[in-house]
Amino acid sequence: MKIFQGATCSLFLSSGLMLAAGIPSHSISGNYLEARTADVYTGPCFANAETGLVGQLAVMGWKVSQGSWQGVDLTGLSVVGVVRAESTLGEVEVASNPAKAVMIIDSKATPEQRLALVSFAQHMSGKLLTDVVRTETQPIDLEIANNDLHAKNATLTAGLLAKIRTRAMAENDQICHNEEVWYQPLSRTSHAMPAYALAHSYEGKGLGVTWSSPDKRSAFVASFSEPSE
Repeated sequence: MKIFQGATCSLFLSSGLMLAAGIPSHSISGNYLEARTADVYTGPCFANAETGLVGQLAVMGWKVSQGSWQGVDLTGLSVVGVVRAESTLGEVEVASNPAKAVMIIDSKATPEQRLALVSFAQHMSGKLLTDVVRTETQPIDLEIANNDLHAKNATLTAGLLAKIRTRAMAENDQICHNEEVWYQPLSRTSHAMPAYALAHSYEGKGLGVTWSSPDKRSAFVASFSEPSE
């Protein structure tokens, strides 16, 4: 009788563990990388000279380390948003919307995961990715070296369409020596560090413009952690 009870308890415990393993996570976390066509770490003289003239274009990428969105497991998947706005992104005194967006979705994602990835990116970026004019499916690779945000060495590639490569700021990157974080990240983040963009480009269709904007203090390397919807 004792043997039967022990086996029964063991069976229930194993079943419970299997059921728990199938329950989607109630949070979603991972890494984020962005670059835009205006310096985000800069001094007032440079920022004021750029406002309204540049900074309307950006590439934003998320890689989910763990978690789900709308009940769909997105662990290991990535999504990229490419934006063309009407004015300098992040300028608090002038609304950057309306903005047009291209979504680039991880080619490893299932149809259900693709929808969830788009919804997640739209949630993280506010209204910037609302007006999606084109959707692409590409292999996406987003890596932060040694998973160390402070080192700020990161890369993002979305097929041949979009690319970001960053490094940490160096002493000679400070021109005015009163530089600060002038704009905040375009996405919700839990921790973000400004970085130097060695490469930042978009070569796709949909926005009426392509660009290459390297060698600018225009990137953020970040992490995110959000409750799942």
